[in-house]
Amino acid sequence: MSRAFIFPGQGAQAIGMGRDLAEAYPAARAVFDEVDEALGESLSALIWEGDAETLTLTQNAQPALMATSLAAMRALEAEGVTIGAAAFVAGHSLGEYSALTAAGSLTLADAARLLRLRGKAMQEAVPVGEGAMAAVLGLDLAAVRKLVAEAAAGEVLAAANDNDPAQVVISGAKAAVERAAALAKEAGAKRALMLPVSAPFHCALMAPAARVMAEALDDVHISAPAVPLVANVTADRVTDEATIRSLLVEQVCGAVRWRESVAFMVGQGVTEFWEIGAGKALSGMVRRIHKEASVQAVGTAADVSAAARSLTA
Repeated sequence: MSRAFIFPGQGAQAIGMGRDLAEAYPAARAVFDEVDEALGESLSALIWEGDAETLTLTQNAQPALMATSLAAMRALEAEGVTIGAAAFVAGHSLGEYSALTAAGSLTLADAARLLRLRGKAMQEAVPVGEGAMAAVLGLDLAAVRKLVAEAAAGEVLAAANDNDPAQVVISGAKAAVERAAALAKEAGAKRALMLPVSAPFHCALMAPAARVMAEALDDVHISAPAVPLVANVTADRVTDEATIRSLLVEQVCGAVRWRESVAFMVGQGVTEFWEIGAGKALSGMVRRIHKEASVQAVGTAADVSAAARSLTA
């Protein structure tokens, strides 16, 4: 059975995530300690004892989710499950940094600092209130692109996340997103939900953040991953360091092609997906993309034990 390790993105954060991993596995605790040191503050205290509103701030949520995913990965390694148990790694938006760190392309400290910067840059790229995102449910990508073309009216509006066959997230200027959401039902959507996000991610309005990340990534060493990454913006495998660097920059404004990424991995023989880190959002997406896939969430100490047992059963 071929498997992929997949890593969640923003929205999966929750107070307390990863704490039982840190208590059960010294290697997992060391991840949080290293991230705290890299950032020069106790992010772990915020994750475990802080308030949800502060954790949800983009600059906090991004490194916090990466830390939780890597803590789960280190716990798996303590149980004898290495990155070599996966044929591919992939991550949703910021989760791509988690995937690359798990596969050895980025150091944990570099990933933490890059995600802190990425979060700040994405937040600052657009003044608060000028951008928005909405989830369109019940329409496929082609239908949403048609809706976007109709609603844009000269403003920035894009299909930002192609999550699964019936969920596409749109992003752009607030008025354009609101127009698209209002038109969605007429186009056949079940619902169009405005999302509680602080900036319009994965659209052209993020260009200032892309420039910040291009400069930052130029100063960071990237190694070839131990297993291929399936990249957000291409939905294809990549192992070349220079290409990875370029795609991480492109990803800031580019669409997250998650549905196609999962379909690519299935086409390469992947039958089992392990969601490494907080929440189960990606697990639900995978099931809607490929109903026959085996999906396993690995975000707690109990999940780690169960996953490790499944390899030896």
